[in-house]
Amino acid sequence: MSPEILEIITQTRQGKTLVFTNGVFDILHAGHVTYLEQAKTLGDILVVALNSDQSVKNLNKAPNRPINSLEDRLTIIRALRCVDFAVSFSENTPESIISLLKPDIHVKGGDYSPEQLPETKIVRSYGGEVIILPFLTGRSTTSILDRLTAQPAD
Repeated sequence: MSPEILEIITQTRQGKTLVFTNGVFDILHAGHVTYLEQAKTLGDILVVALNSDQSVKNLNKAPNRPINSLEDRLTIIRALRCVDFAVSFSENTPESIISLLKPDIHVKGGDYSPEQLPETKIVRSYGGEVIILPFLTGRSTTSILDRLTAQPAD
């Protein structure tokens, strides 16, 4: 994250509740939008950090992932009215960006528990909260890609 972005977020924050989430957000779908809208209701400012293209490859996603480049993914996420800031990170986890921003609330989707997240220790060390939001059933990038590659029935 650039120093300029950090400064903008810091200045904007001033007494407001900062909510942070992260992910790949490769093929945006209703599950993503619902999740981000729910995250926004938890505070005043929503910062979304996207994994860089190389970071996505390091996460053992399918070999063709990400489908969309980081630049395209950032453009799409930034266009959502519930998102105040979208940034990227190159590491496999957002621990360094969380250490910089110190969000009041760190949000993740329902496929995690706080104990599974390496960033939970950092968030809790300064008094922040980790919240797990439920998935919108049947909505995932993987399921979309599976449907696209499925062979039509005879």
